[in-house]
Amino acid sequence: MKHGLPIARPGQVIGLLGGSFDPAHAGHVHITREALKRLGLDRVWWLVSPGNPLKARGPAPLSQRMAQAQGVMNHPRVDVTDIEARLGTRYTSRTIAALRKRYPRVHFVWLMGADNLAQFHRWQDWRGIMTSVPIAVLARPGDRIAARTSVAATVFRTARVSVADARGLGLRKAPAWTFLNVPMHAASSTAIRQNGDWGASAERRSWRDLH
Repeated sequence: MKHGLPIARPGQVIGLLGGSFDPAHAGHVHITREALKRLGLDRVWWLVSPGNPLKARGPAPLSQRMAQAQGVMNHPRVDVTDIEARLGTRYTSRTIAALRKRYPRVHFVWLMGADNLAQFHRWQDWRGIMTSVPIAVLARPGDRIAARTSVAATVFRTARVSVADARGLGLRKAPAWTFLNVPMHAASSTAIRQNGDWGASAERRSWRDLH
């Protein structure tokens, strides 16, 4: 990284996985690897947020979450970043706008869970996000029906890209989104916190709380 910001070459396709990562766990690692493989991404950036505007309770300190996430995610094509804190953004729409301005020749793909698609219409300027960058929705058991019948999925139904064409998603003009079924574990960041197991081994954790 240069000056705390990740380096990207022109033409690269980079997946953005945003969230509080409170804490990061093996499930985050799992879907990151799946996204790299199935979407043909050059890199994935974890955007460890200062705080989620949709959550009333504040997360653990950013420095703590960054250190823990860096310990969990060890892959040569993945960068764990606090770029939102450095850019001064908290809302996804503003983060994406700032990244596109800073990296004008890079192709970004927003990565999110099916649970987030189900309530995506509550996000600030969600339509703007859909029309700014392609989006890959990674499904976990229990959220698929709600996601597929969500407001966002309905409004942008004609922009959906088939799984067969998902590998080229990053080079498509937005709006473009795909829905990928990815095997998931049942545990969650929420459960880890409630069980007082924030520092548990990453191998025993799974993906849940992406935003």
